[in-house]
Order: sequence, then structure tokens, then C-alpha cells
Amino acid sequence: MELILKDGKRISAQDNISAIEAVKLISEGLARNTLVIKVNDKFVSFDEKLSGECKLEAFTFADEIGRDAYRHTCSHVLAQAVRTVFPTALFAIGPAISNGFYYDFEFKTPISQEDFVKIEAEMTKIIKANLPIIKTTKTRAEAEKFLRQIKQPYKVELLGDIPEGEDISFYTQGDFTDLCSGPHLNSTGRIKAFKLTSLTGAYWRGNEKNKMLTRIYGTAFDKKSDLEDYLVKLEEAKNRDHNKLGRELGIFMTDENVGKGLPLIMPKGAKMLQILQRFVEDEEERRGYVLTKTPSMTKNNLFITSGHWEHYKDKMFWMGSEDSEDGIMCLRPMTCPFQFTIYKNGLKSYRDLPIRYAETAQEFRKEASGEMHGLIRIRQFTLSDGHIVCTRQQLKDEFAGAVDLIKYLAKCLGLDDSITFRFSRWDPKNSDKYIGTAEDWEKTETAMKNILDDLKIDYTEEWGEAAFYGPKLDVQGTNVYGKEDTLFTVQIDFALAERFDMVYVDENGEKVHPIIVHRSSIGCYERTLAMLIEKYAGAFPLWFAPVQARVMSLTDRTIDNAKAVADKLRYNGFRVEVDTRSEKIGKKIREAQLEKVPYMLIIGDKEAEQGVVAVRYRSEGDLGTMSLDDLIARMSEEVRTKKVN
Repeated sequence: MELILKDGKRISAQDNISAIEAVKLISEGLARNTLVIKVNDKFVSFDEKLSGECKLEAFTFADEIGRDAYRHTCSHVLAQAVRTVFPTALFAIGPAISNGFYYDFEFKTPISQEDFVKIEAEMTKIIKANLPIIKTTKTRAEAEKFLRQIKQPYKVELLGDIPEGEDISFYTQGDFTDLCSGPHLNSTGRIKAFKLTSLTGAYWRGNEKNKMLTRIYGTAFDKKSDLEDYLVKLEEAKNRDHNKLGRELGIFMTDENVGKGLPLIMPKGAKMLQILQRFVEDEEERRGYVLTKTPSMTKNNLFITSGHWEHYKDKMFWMGSEDSEDGIMCLRPMTCPFQFTIYKNGLKSYRDLPIRYAETAQEFRKEASGEMHGLIRIRQFTLSDGHIVCTRQQLKDEFAGAVDLIKYLAKCLGLDDSITFRFSRWDPKNSDKYIGTAEDWEKTETAMKNILDDLKIDYTEEWGEAAFYGPKLDVQGTNVYGKEDTLFTVQIDFALAERFDMVYVDENGEKVHPIIVHRSSIGCYERTLAMLIEKYAGAFPLWFAPVQARVMSLTDRTIDNAKAVADKLRYNGFRVEVDTRSEKIGKKIREAQLEKVPYMLIIGDKEAEQGVVAVRYRSEGDLGTMSLDDLIARMSEEVRTKKVN
């Protein structure tokens, strides 16, 4: 027989050797570290007998496929352990994720992280037992009978999702069997290091109308040292978590009487959002955008015309009925139809285009309770929304200009080194999710791909993530735990101009539908603020720090001097606080450092007499004394250049 390796190399071998023996022919070291094996594009057991011509691939922990199998197996070990410790628990799903795994359970009585000790001890027993993991298949009838016998209703429901004709596979380790598509390790003993990390609620299938389950998260590595390194980083991530740090620094809060997904932005957070908004609006104006201000509420007619009512209704807040005086009224999830309506106020010529509309808009989306998190995903948010109406000939330049604006803002915020680009395309297999023909989509996606390639943007492609009216360039960021979210976006819309009867008169005197670029320059302000809290761990660059300096009196004799210094700084446009408490200066400095204040200015008798200030900088410590004018010049330059830490 002949083995064909990933690089195309061919190796001769005896017929009927096992898959793992075949891997040994490549390398003994590779065989020792192999976690899963794929033969002719199908995962096989280590003892699978091979014959004929075989395409052979072996995956280790260094490969994503190998890591996923390793961690997926660990999720099954978790489920087996939970069944022993909590025999009445029901099992839902347990996949591998980017940095570990989770499993969703329904417990008859609530559990807490204190129970992790018992669960981990049982998991360790299962791993030490080195139980073989065996794959079997069943008919649909056999599978349903088995799952009902072991009283696992969530698994019965999952069985119904498996298309007719596909294998229904189960994996067994010891006396535990789970419905699963795999792949898995060949035995539980291959797991070297694991840790359960957190516990949270999760709706079954992510639908808030379903039962709330308990999700247990964990992580696993093939080396104990790597696990320890990861746990150190995880602890650091928890300390940077905007949901924790943002509250500690007085940036935002939540209250159960207000509701989920409706954060209260406190004075420091409100000041930061104001600074960012002014910065963005000024930069947009400099680049030729015109400002609009439109209602947060509308009749649903606008969204029926746009198609949002058909494709997005479940994500919208609305009230009333078609029979009432005002009909159905909606809180807007986006501003597109409003700015399109403004465009239609008066006939436009090709000479008027492009028109770049921008708006800082309050928008509303009915996010599921289980999906909401801090400032990342909320129900009312502020979007730097905008729409460019242009000719097809102008599309490339306008798209490039929108991308350039995003890159500039990201650089000023210090996010440029942590964002990635995703070309989000339609899914032709689910065409009912979209409007337009296959020809429309092919034409528009080809145009966007050409633009992205000409701009030399390094992007990935994701099918099925397009807007229902056109493809998108999504600018992605990750939070401290590695979860990815879209921060900013640029979209090409080939459909809505026609739906709204938006036209312009071209060079030949003909009425033509324009093309529209949807874009968010800084995205959702609250989400961007969350990313900034985590990036800087609250130690924000001077230009958008909520408090830029704190002036501290050393004694009661210098209180008036401290206030005078603060007044002059405020007159020069700086955000300043004064600390005149009768406390030791060491305590005042420590508190300012904990609150991440960039500049700490100390006024004692000597400084007051000489007309100077003693300066401490958050990241550099004691800078000595300097005149107030020199300090103002230093701070002004730092703000002017938007210096990041």
C-alpha cells in the first residue's frame, strides 16, 4: 500500500498496518505526540487497518484540530465526572472552544464553584484510569431508544438535528457514553493538565425563551507548565476585565431595577464617551461628512421598506398594532432608513455625489439575556453610524476612505495592533436570509474583494456573516478572554437604494440608483470603551483619561495654591481634581495611583513659595519640580499628538 502525506510525499507500507503504525513510518516522535488521525479525510481510530492508497494526516496539540480533540475529550471527562458527583444532572452540549472547553448541564439543585474541587477530583480519577475511548454508530431508532433509556432529553432533541443519512455516532469511555460527532483522543489518560475555570448561566440553544442551564468552563493543555502559564494570564485577564475594572473605577454600573443590557454610564465614563464622540465627529467633518440627527423611534413602515422588518423583527423593540392610530412603532436598531429619507429630500445630481452622512445615534436591539455582557453587548447603545451615497465609479475611493478613517481612529486609540479584518460574505445555501439575486451578490462580492485586494488588506473570509443587503468588511477585536466581537464595519449595499427609490440624475440626464456604503467609524461607543478599559487596564492615555491630573495640597497652608493651580489647568482645557483633605501625602498618592490618574501634582510650602509644582507621572514616578507653564506645555503636546501609553 502507499501513504500520501500532507506535503504530497509518498511512503510505501505493508497492507493492513494500523493507522498509528502508519504514523510511526513518518516519525516515532510524531506518533508519540499524535492525538487524532485522519485517513482519506475521515477521522479514524488508532487501530484502524489501512490498505490501498491512503491520504494520511496526524494531528498533535500544536495543531488546532489536535487541540480541539484534546479539549473536547476533556469536556466528556467533565460530563462523566459530573454524572458521578451529581447523578441527576442532565447533559446538553460540551464543545471545545478557543482556549478550552465547556459543558452545559441542568442540575436539580444549583451548584457553585466550590463544587469544582469534587468534580476535578473525579475527573483526575477518570484520567488516571486511562479509559479507552471507543466510537460506535447507531441507527436513528437505536440512538433515540438509548438516549430515552438513559433519560437525557436534551440529547434526544440534538438527535433530531442530525440530517437523515448522516452517521449517528457515540463515544464511550468506561461506563459513560455520549452522543457526539467527535473526534476524540484514543484514551482519557492522554490528558496531562486541566483546570475548571468558571461557571455561568446559559440558555439552552442560546434562546432566552428556553431553560437556563449551568455552563462549566475549563481549559486543558498537554503540559502542566503551559497550563500554569495560562492560568497566570487568565488571572491577569480577570483583573483587566472591563466588567470588573469599569465598575471599580466608577466608569459604569448596572442596576436590576433598570434592567439587563442597560448600563448606567457614570460621570467618568460619560466624560470619556463625550471626548471620543467629539473627536470622532470632528474628524468625520474634516473628511467631508455632514451631520444628521434623526428620531430614535419610527413607524415600522421604514423597516418594512428596508427589509429589516422581515429579516430583523425579532431583534427589535416595538409596540402598538396595525389597527392603532399610530400603527406599529419601533425603537430603531439602525439609522439607515432615516438617512435614506433625508437623501430623498430633493432630487440629486451626479455632481452632488458622494454625500457622506454621519450620526452619533442611540440604537436599540433586543439581545438575548444570556448574550449580554458588560458594555460589550447591550440593548441600548451609541453607534458612530454613517452612510455614503455614491456612484459606482466612486465606490472604490469611498470604501477606501471609510477604511482609512477606521484605521486612523484605531491608531489614535492604540487598537491598531490588535484588530483583524474579516470579509463577511453571504451564504448561497441559505439564500432566504438575504435579498437580491445570486448575480447581485456575485457582482458585489467580487467588487468588494477587488477593493480589499487593491488596498492590500490582510483579511479572512467568513461565509454567512454578510448583512442581508450586502457583504461587509468587519473589523474584529478580542476581549481579554479571547472572545471575538465586531468593533467597526464597512458594508456595500446594492439593494436598499432601489427599495427606497433613491436616485440621482447622471451625466446623460437619466435617473439612476446610487450605491450605498454603510460604515461605523468607531463602532458602538460602549463596546469600544470596554475594549479600551481592558487594553489599558484603566490607565488611559492622557488625551481621553477622564481625570488628567489631581492636585494635592501637602498642608492646609497650601490649599489655596492647589486650587489656583487646578483653576489654571482647567482654563487651559485640562480635566483636573483637587485633593485638599487632611491626609498624609503618601495616602493621597496611593489613591490617585489606584484610580489610574496620569499626573499627580503636589503643592507644599516650598513649591508654593517658588511658584512650581512637584510632578509625579503614573508610569514614570517622580519627575521633580517644574513650572506650571512647562507642565502645561508637556501635557498639551501629549494631548495634541494623542500619545498612547
